[in-house]
Amino acid sequence: MLCDISKTCCFTGHRPEKLFPNEKDVSLDSAPVKKLLSVIAFHIDKMTAAGCDTFISGMARGVDLWAADLVLDLKRHNPAIKLICAMPHREHGSGFVGLDRWELCTILEEADKVVYVSDRYSKNCLAARNRFLVDNSSHLLGVVSDYRSGTGQTIRYARERCLDCDIIDLNDSSALFLPK
Repeated sequence: MLCDISKTCCFTGHRPEKLFPNEKDVSLDSAPVKKLLSVIAFHIDKMTAAGCDTFISGMARGVDLWAADLVLDLKRHNPAIKLICAMPHREHGSGFVGLDRWELCTILEEADKVVYVSDRYSKNCLAARNRFLVDNSSHLLGVVSDYRSGTGQTIRYARERCLDCDIIDLNDSSALFLPK
């Protein structure tokens, strides 16, 4: 067994340009991304308080890398926290540049485990990675703006598998406000 599924949360979400299609700047320093990172951190803290000690990231640009980085920050203060990186194939990230490439490499170095769902890229490897995330978790944190996407498919699959889902729906104008 990879981990205690009952204490595991996986992440799903879009890439930066799809999260905020009307924004010119979707860098980590932009206001919308900073707000989103705060909300994701809030949900990770909430999951940890509820007993989650293992987090699985699919390692795509955007939400996956950002959430993994937040988990590593948390892990520095709480070594019981674990991060598993679920890579869709062995060459995943070879086309990443700049900060995305640096984040990917840094996260992989600090992760507790790296799993390659497929040896090489195929048209099904991303969907297989998404199923792996859900099949090895009992909780899912999703950030979505378009349900007709891999993120939307992952959320639907998680709901079919009866995972506890926290969804940050960017179509909801209150999505980037922290709950009270």
